[in-house]
Amino acid sequence: MQLSSVARAVVVGLGKSGLAAVRYLHEQGIAVAVSEYRDLDQISSDELAVLTRHGAALETGGHSKRFFADSDLIVVSPGIPMHLPVLDAARSRGIPVIGELALAAGRIRVPVIAVTGSNGKTTVTSLIGHLLQAAGKKVFIGGNIGTPVLDYLLQPGDSEVVVLEVSSFQLESAGEFRPDIGLLLNLSPDHLDRHGSMQAYVQAKRMLFVHQGPADIAILGIDDPLPAAEPVHTAATIYTFGSHPECRAVIDEDSVRLVPGFTPGGPIEVYDMRTTRLASRVNRYNAAAAVLAARSYGCSEQDIRVGLKTYQPPEHRMTPAGQVNGVFFVNDSKATNVGAVAAGLAGFNRDVVLIAGGRDKGSDFSTLRPLVQEQVKHLVLMGEAAEDIAGSLAGTTEIEFADTMNDAVVRAFAAAGKGDTVLLAPACASFDMFDNYGQRGHVFSRCVEELRKSNAREMK
Repeated sequence: MQLSSVARAVVVGLGKSGLAAVRYLHEQGIAVAVSEYRDLDQISSDELAVLTRHGAALETGGHSKRFFADSDLIVVSPGIPMHLPVLDAARSRGIPVIGELALAAGRIRVPVIAVTGSNGKTTVTSLIGHLLQAAGKKVFIGGNIGTPVLDYLLQPGDSEVVVLEVSSFQLESAGEFRPDIGLLLNLSPDHLDRHGSMQAYVQAKRMLFVHQGPADIAILGIDDPLPAAEPVHTAATIYTFGSHPECRAVIDEDSVRLVPGFTPGGPIEVYDMRTTRLASRVNRYNAAAAVLAARSYGCSEQDIRVGLKTYQPPEHRMTPAGQVNGVFFVNDSKATNVGAVAAGLAGFNRDVVLIAGGRDKGSDFSTLRPLVQEQVKHLVLMGEAAEDIAGSLAGTTEIEFADTMNDAVVRAFAAAGKGDTVLLAPACASFDMFDNYGQRGHVFSRCVEELRKSNAREMK
C-alpha cells in the first residue's frame, strides 16, 4: 500500500490496533480521523490523550458516511466487520479499505514468522519467540498478542526477526501481507457470528499463504479434518506436523520427531517433551509447530532443546489452578471455541467436571457430544449461552446451572470426587460477564483459592 498519495485516513475502531494505526499514520504525515461506535463517555482518558496528541478528529456513537466522505484511505481495526455500509460505500467510490497487516506489508525489513489457527496461536507464537531467543536472536513478538505490528514499525529497534500472532479478523483485511514462514495450526468452528460460515472463516485463515513465494515456508497442522481435506494453495515449500507418520514433524506419546532430520540426509531429531512444560497432548502439537518454525529459521537442534526446557506457557491455557481435597482445578479460560474444549478434554484420562458457558460466537456445541459423554461426569453451565449448550448436550451427562463463577466452582467441587479434575473450558467468549478471557481465568483461580481456604477452615 503506497501512502504517498494519502492526505487523510480514517481509522475505524479505537482498540489497541486502532490507536497504533493513528500513531503510525500520523508519523507518515497523514491527517488522521477516527470513527468509533462507542459513545464519548465510554472512551478512556488515555485513548482521548492519544487522539489529541496526534491531532486526530473523532466521531463517536457510530459510523456516518459524511465522516468518511473525503478520506483517501480507511484502516479497519480487527474487531470491525468488513462489510459495514459505510465501508461498502467507500469501496464503491474506490477508497481502499485495509487492515493493519496490509498497512505493514512490505515495510518490515527483517524476516516475519506469522502464526494463525483456531487454537494454540498464542502458545505457539510465544514459544517460537522463546526458542529464537534461546538461540541468541533478537526477537519482536506481537501482533494479536501484545504489541501491534504498527507500533513495531514506529520503533523497530534492533530486532532480527518478527514473530506475529494473526487472527482471522486481521487476515480478512491483510492485503499483500506475506510472512517468510507462515503457520496454520488447526481449523475448527470459531467466530462464525462474524464470518457467517465455516467456508468464509477457513478462507480468511488461508489468506496467510496467498502471497508467499517459492523461498517461503508454509507449516500446516493436518490432524484436523478441514486442513487435511483441501490442500492449501501456495507457492511456498510446505512442511506438515501431526500424528501421521509421513508428517515432517510427528507427534508421539512423549516426544516430537522431525522425520527425516531437518537437513538433507541428517538423522531423525527427537525432542523429548517429558522434561518440559509441554508434555500434554495439546502442547506436543504446539511444540511440533514451533520446532518446525525455529528449525526453518535456522536455529540449531541444541538451542531448541534448551528453549523447550525453559519455556513457561502463557496463563489460562490448561494452567493448574490448585488442588482441594484431592480435586484438581485447571484453568483453560482461553478455550473460547468448541475445538479448544475438545482438545483440552482429549488430554485427560480421568473423570472431568466441566465448567463452560459465556457468550456464543456462533458455535455448534453438539459437536462436543461424544467427548462430553465419554469424559465429563458433570457439567456446570453459566452465562448467556448456558441454555443453548444444555440443549445441545442434553442426555450426555449431568447438567446444572450457576449464576456466578464462584457458584460454578462450588457446584463443580461438590460434583467431583478425589482424583477428578474440574476444568474451566468455556467454549465461549467472556464478554457477557468479564472484560476478557484473562479476567475470567483470574476470577476462576481466585474462587478456587477461596474454596481451598474455606475447606481448610472446615477441616480444622
